[in-house]
Formats: sequence, C-alpha cells, structure tokens
Amino acid sequence: MSFYRVPGKGRVDLSRPVTFTFDGKTCAGGRGDTVASALLAQGTHLMGRSFKYHRPRGAVAAGSEEPNALIGTRRGPGRFEPNTRATVQEIYEGLQTRSQNTCPSLKFDVGAVNDAAYMLFSAGFYYKTFMWPRSFWDKVYEPFVRAAAGLGVSPSEEDPDHYASRNLHCDVLVVGAGPTGIAAARAASADGLCVVLVDEHSEAGGTLLSEPQAVIDGVPAWDWLARELAALKDTGVKVMTRTTAIAYYHQNMVGLCEKLTDHLAQLPDDTPRERLWRVRAGQVVLAQGALEKPLVFHGNDRPGIMLAGSAQTYLNRYGVLVGRRPVVVTSHDSAWFAAFDLADAGAQVQAIVDLRADVPEALMQQARARGIPLKLSHTATATRGRLRVKSIRVNPVTGTGVGSPEVIACDAVLMSGGWTPSLHLFSHTRGKLAWDDDRTTFLPGETPEACVIAGASRGLWGIKAALNDGAAKAREAAAALGRAGSAPPYAVAQDRTGSGVSARELPTDLSPGRAKAFVDFQNDVTAKDLRLAVREGMRSIEHVKRYTTNGMATDQGKMSNINGLNIAADALGRKQPQVGLTTFRPPYTPTTFGAFAGYHRGAHFEVTRKTRIDAWAESHGAVFEPVGQWRRARYFPQTGETMDDAVRRECAATRAGVGIFDASTLGKIEVVGPDAVEFMNRMYTNPWNRLGVGRCRYGLLLGEDGYIRDDGVIGRMGQDRFHVTTTTGGAAHVLNMMEDYLQTEWPDLNVWLTSTTEQWSTIALNGPDAAKLLQPLTDVTLTEDAFPHMSCTTCTVAGMPARLFRVSFTGEIGFEINVPAPMGRALWDTLWRAGQPLGITAYGTETMHVLRAEKGYIIVGQDTDGTVTPHDAGMGWAVGAQKPDFVGKRGLARPDLVAEGRKQLVGLLTDDGSKLEEGAQIVFDPAQAIPMTMVGHVTSSYDTGTTGASIALALVAGGHARLGETVHIPMPDRTIAARIVPTVFVDPDNARIRIAAPETEGAAA
Repeated sequence: MSFYRVPGKGRVDLSRPVTFTFDGKTCAGGRGDTVASALLAQGTHLMGRSFKYHRPRGAVAAGSEEPNALIGTRRGPGRFEPNTRATVQEIYEGLQTRSQNTCPSLKFDVGAVNDAAYMLFSAGFYYKTFMWPRSFWDKVYEPFVRAAAGLGVSPSEEDPDHYASRNLHCDVLVVGAGPTGIAAARAASADGLCVVLVDEHSEAGGTLLSEPQAVIDGVPAWDWLARELAALKDTGVKVMTRTTAIAYYHQNMVGLCEKLTDHLAQLPDDTPRERLWRVRAGQVVLAQGALEKPLVFHGNDRPGIMLAGSAQTYLNRYGVLVGRRPVVVTSHDSAWFAAFDLADAGAQVQAIVDLRADVPEALMQQARARGIPLKLSHTATATRGRLRVKSIRVNPVTGTGVGSPEVIACDAVLMSGGWTPSLHLFSHTRGKLAWDDDRTTFLPGETPEACVIAGASRGLWGIKAALNDGAAKAREAAAALGRAGSAPPYAVAQDRTGSGVSARELPTDLSPGRAKAFVDFQNDVTAKDLRLAVREGMRSIEHVKRYTTNGMATDQGKMSNINGLNIAADALGRKQPQVGLTTFRPPYTPTTFGAFAGYHRGAHFEVTRKTRIDAWAESHGAVFEPVGQWRRARYFPQTGETMDDAVRRECAATRAGVGIFDASTLGKIEVVGPDAVEFMNRMYTNPWNRLGVGRCRYGLLLGEDGYIRDDGVIGRMGQDRFHVTTTTGGAAHVLNMMEDYLQTEWPDLNVWLTSTTEQWSTIALNGPDAAKLLQPLTDVTLTEDAFPHMSCTTCTVAGMPARLFRVSFTGEIGFEINVPAPMGRALWDTLWRAGQPLGITAYGTETMHVLRAEKGYIIVGQDTDGTVTPHDAGMGWAVGAQKPDFVGKRGLARPDLVAEGRKQLVGLLTDDGSKLEEGAQIVFDPAQAIPMTMVGHVTSSYDTGTTGASIALALVAGGHARLGETVHIPMPDRTIAARIVPTVFVDPDNARIRIAAPETEGAAA
C-alpha cells in the first residue's frame, strides 16, 4: 500500500486495482481515483510546468478549477486529448497520461531558463518587445512566438469517437449535487414536479464527500447521502453525474455536457463519448457552492502547495494524505478543520500559520489537543524546494511591520484565503452582482432569468445552512410554477462553520518588486504584474486582465479573479466595485469541440438539401457543388469533356436553342396580407404601389447601412400577395430580416410571411426556342404582346398547377416554371422529352454564371462584398428616388457612400485574352513601389463562353468614369493588362429577350 494512503479513509475501492501510465511510468490506484489522487498517493506532486516560466507545478485543487495539473490523455489511435485536468480525470485500466509544456522531460525542462530571466517577461512584455530590429520578425521573433504559444499538443489524428446531443424539458433544473442541491431537488420533487439534478463530479455529494464527520438528522453524512439519492430516484428525479452545466442562455436554456465513456476501460459499442444536452427549465436552482482562494505570497506555486480544502478532499474522499509533515497557512477558519483531519489521519502538522491575531478559542483548543503549533498574526513570505516544497518561511506581523523570519521544514503547504461563491453560470444570465464588504467578495443579485441561487453560491457557510437554504429556494422555485414544494428543516451535528478575512498579497519583508507571488497559476501572473499594469495606465479590471492575462487561462480565473481584483483595486486606491469584475463567458469548463459538434461531422457535418431533380442530374453524370446547404449540379460533362469544354457546349446550346436548368434552390417567400404592398415598399428599394397583378419586378434589398444584402425577382400574384425570390444562400437571412422588421419595427402592418422554398420546384427554360418548347404544354399564350417579359401568372403546365414567370438570368427568352415540389421531377421529364427535337440541353450553375456575367447580371456575395451600394453596382435605377423611406435609405445618404472614388462594378477584357483569377488585386500603375496601392479586385472571371473572349467583372475605384482605361493585375509570374468596359458583354439592346412574332402564311410561302 502507498505510504500516503490512509487505511479506512476515502471512497476509493482499492480492492479493484487500476494501473495507468504517467510519462511512461506505470502507476497504480483504485477504482474511484483520479489521476491526481493516484499520483499523490504515491508521493508524486510534480505534474506539469507553467506556461510562461516553466516552473514546476503540482495539483493545487481537487476539482475542475485546477490550473496547474493539466495533462495529455490517450487510449489508442486518435483518442488523444490535451489539457485534461488530472484532478477530474478518473483512472481506468490502460489509461496513458503525459505531462505538458516540458522539454525534454518533466523533471529537467530547458524552458525553465525563462524563470531565471523572469524580469524580462513582466506584464505586457509582448507589447513592448520583438520591435527591433524589424528584420528579425519573420526569421526570429515570429517562429519563436509560434513555437512557444499554446498549451499542450494539438491532436493530429482523426477522432474515432462520436458525440451526441439531446433536448430536455423539465420543471426544475438543479445545478450542483452537494447538500444544497440535494435538498433543493428533494423539496422541488415533493409535489410531483419534473426535476433534474446535475453535478460535474463522478458522484453526487459535493462537500459531504469531504466532510463525512457531519451527522444529518441523526444519520452519518455518507449514509444520509446514499439514502437521499435513492429517495430522489424513487420520486423520479433524474440525477446526472459527470455532467457539467457549461452555459446558461436566455429563456432558461442551460447547456450540459455529459461525459459517458471517459472513465471506462472498455468502450461500449455505439456509445457516444459525450452528450450535449439543451435543457429548457421552468425554474433553475444554482447550487454550485464556493471556490477556495489561494493566498498570494512569494513561492506559493511550488509542487506540494495546495488549497487546504482540496487536501481535505484528497484525504476524506480519496484516502490520500498529501503530506506527512504539512504546514497550514490561512486567514480562514476552514483551513483549521483541514489541519485537524490530517492530524487525525496520522500527519504531523508542523504549524498552523494564521494571518489573524484573533481566532475562535474552540479552534485553538482543538489544535493544542492535537499538539499542533500555532502561529497567529503570522505571514508566509517564501518557500523553498525545487520539485517539491521543502520548507516555508514565516514571519510575525506586528503593528510596525513584519518581524524576523522563521523557516519551518515541511513536505506540503496547505493554504486558504477564504471562499468565493461560484458565480460563473449566474453571470451568464447577465445577472447583477452585489459587492459584500464583510465577505470581500461579490454575491448574486437580480437576474432576468427564472432562477434562484442557494447555499454557498450566495455566501452561506456550513452544511446546515446549505441544506435549509437549498430547500427554501426550491420552495420558491416550486411556488413560481404554481406548486408547493416542501421539506422539513434539517438538523446537523458536527457542522463546521466559520469565518475569516481576505488578504491581497501577504505582508512580507522581502522586495515586492522581485517577489514571485502568483495570482494566476496557469498564466504565471504575479501580484507585481498586476500592480505594474496599473502603473502603466490600466484602470479597468478588463484592461488589467488583458494586459496581464490574469483570469484568461483555461480555468477562467476561478482561483485568481478575486485576488487579482483586490490587488488591482488596492493599486488604484479604489473600492472593488469601482474597478469591476471580469466577464464570465461560456463554457464554464473547457469543453471538447466534439461535444459542440455532436452529430455534425463527416457526412452529417451539414444538412445536404437536394431538389426533386437531383437524382436525374446524378444519373446524367452531373458534377455537383455545394451552394448554401444545397447540392447543385455544376455542369454536365459528356465523355472526354473537361469542365471548360462542358460549359462552352452548354453556353452555346442555350444561346442557340434551349437550355433547361434546375432553379428550385432559389429562396421563395410568400408575402401576404392587406398591407403587403406597404411592407414591400419599406423593405425593398424599388416602388411597388403601381406594379400590377401579373407583373414582376427586380427587387433590391439593402441593410440599414445602405449596402446590398440580397436581390431577386418578385411577382405580384394578387392585390395582397407577392411571390418573392431570393438568392439561394440568402433565403434564411432575408426571411429573418423581414420577420425582424415586421415584429419589432412595423408591428402595425397586417402581413404574413411564409417560407415556400421547399414547396415549389422551379425549372428554368432559356434560349431562343424556350417559348416554342413551352407553348404546347400550357394554356398561356406565349407571345410578346400576350405575355411580355417580366410577366407572371397562375396556370397549368403539362397538366400541373403552376406559377409561370417570364424572367431571364441569361439575356435570352426565359421562363421559370414553379410547380408543387413533388411534381418537379415529372415536369422536368416532360420538358426533357418534349425538347429533344429542339436539341434541349441541361446546364448547371457554372454555365448559369457565365451566361449571366455575359449579360452583366450580378450575383450578390460574389460581385458585392458587403460594402457595395446600388450605385456602385450600376443599379441606381433600382432605387426609388421618390420613396419616402425604405430599409437603407438613410445609409445611402452617408457622406462616405456618395463620395468620389468609391469602388464601382465594371467589366474587364484582358489585352492578351487570358482569364483573370477571381480575387486578383488591381492597380493603376504597375511600376509603383511595393507595397502597391490596390484600387480594386476581380469579382467574377470566366473563360470563353459565347463572346469569343475571356470576360471579367471587377470592382474598381471610380470605375464608372474610367471606361476605356487600362488597369493592371499583378500576378506572381507576370502583370496582366486589362481594359475597363461596360458590364454588358452580350446584347446590350436586349433584342434577344423578345419573342419574335409568329410568321404569317404569306410570309412562310
């Protein structure tokens, strides 16, 4: 048995031994051990190295707040995870673990040279160094910074595990399964409410696992715990261990991450590694307890120095003495109880060093009864020991300063600076915090969410207070739901309550400017760093945080924030609330990307939407591309054809005869209601009052900033009904934008919006023979007079109900036929058969792009970049100048949007006929010095389509006034000259879009 294992102590099952490795060395423990507890049981305190100074570090805590003992874990190919907290990782047979941030080994790390040169790495050093000589940045500084950056080693293999997600609704969610949470769940479930109780640890119990001496209602704590958990399950409470509440969102949605297999030696088939829960709760009870604060003194980070409460946890829960000759340094009563527990377990406590002069007499009597030396009104000023603490230097504190030092030999230092309520989840709700001067900490105030905070989370200490407050707060939650939760008052014997004082840095007789008194252990932030930040102008705690990185480690400042705030406030000469508290953000603890991704990986990474015609395209050899979430046919190659060959053939066939195109992916929104016209007037730049029923109009949608957001053809199907089309990728955004304005800006308008993208299959026919193909299949007269361009109607096509639009995105005679989605494939097949005598050709999105570019039609998001106005795009004609208002009207009037020299859309023709690269930068003078002044970029570029030349569209500064000028496109191997031309390359007079009048008999003769 290990020298540090205490027989009869703890909940670890040593009859079921478990072996694992740490840095290649085989270690042993029992079922229920964590990596940290198992290593401590064999006397190993050194578990890692710090980030900046590479100082030796050991476990300082026993839970998820641990900043030091970060390890890499592996269980086979692909199953490697860095930055796992050794304090929460349960051991299992075959687990492989490694220390981090070491080179070449944990005990001998050459990076520790940084510790010797620590004066060079003061707060904000990265803002002040690497400035000179400038030429060193690329070859010296940047490679060094990149090599030093990051914690742990990033996984390089594909993760073979899978992850799951589920939704859950409940009446009451209780976060934290300590005494407060258990009492809350018990009270809330008494009246039949659906209750869920979650806890991040492997077993419920919280502080009861560390304080088994308590007797609750006459029952020993652990027996009471087992009884209550069984009773909770009997009443239907869902108890979830190994489940962390990682985030608290609006409307009482709480995100949970449940670990399912990280503690198992054998992985069950088809079991996810983790499951993300999205919980909607009627009421939430936050019972997360409190976090112990470390003390800030020189050398407070050595292996073997840890929180007193954590040492108590290792003893009573895991049966491990963290040291045989510990010294306790404290300013709070709770550490005295830890000293008593260790002494009762066989440790020879060398001293209790308390910053306070006055300590309850009952505590001192218990200490004397155990033979523990007491040093009241003393401070810790230094420690010694390279890989583990060997001694501590303590000094008396007098009215005039710090007295002469005394060195006490020890093998562990247990420290406690008091306790801080765990407020991370509460802060996620944007709840208000109230500063408590007596406790020197923030306490929860008001919150906009339906939640209550109970127990130590709101500053109550002791098991009895926690139990009764948990029950009381649960009754409040039940009452808010119209129920009457109930629970009798709890009686607790051998409870441990107490109080203490809060300190900044401990008083010292050493030079504060050279002290390594750590506040943030993981990021190596010291007290002098915080004071330096204040001296250098940082006034807000958020600025101090970013300048020093205090609280920016993977623990989000769980152990450092309050100490850092107290020190910064002192340096500023202000009260803590005036300095503020840093913002806590989700997730509460580091969470795997896999948990967030859930099922969305591989083929399930994103939903692939397919039209009813997709199968036909696949069977005819289409090459596909993703557009938004849709799979679209890009081109249809014939045997031996490249993409360019296929596109040229499809372009020529469409311009000469008839092409067929699947346009079903276009976004479609039905705008209906008595105020539909007014709504359209307000949303789009164009006027809509005079658009007649049965007519279409091109619509341009702007953002409030005046920049183009989307476009599409819109048909008026009735006096109160519009069929709105959007870009394929913009459909959801446009609908959300419309709903936002309708619900928040114009709730007086009587309008309904319905997404109909999935309800219609849309087939486009384009080309000189389009009308000839369609006419025999419809009852609509397809002549220029009867059904002119930009007309729409409800009709039948091939016997199917349809909405027929006379529109074109190619410059040819064009029709878009909308039929109910299930009929799309049947209509396509009918048109395909009917078009065979006319040489019908199916074309894809690449040909569509070429044809529209030849005609000068833009694609939003390709020819616009979020900073393009209608006037920049040459579409000022689409803006209703006489309209009193529309979304973006005020934005268009901003000085910058009407200034000379804005980038404007133009056409480009290269002098040598070469195809330009999309995204290539444009300059006016190719001979200018580097870096050149970029004046625009190529937005669209296509090889020879039907124009006989490569064409491009581009945004060029002042482009509309530069027609005929030459610009230059620098490329790696050469500079290409191109002439600015209008954007329309084919049929500028729109002659091809008109349906020719049928020939008379005489003319035919």
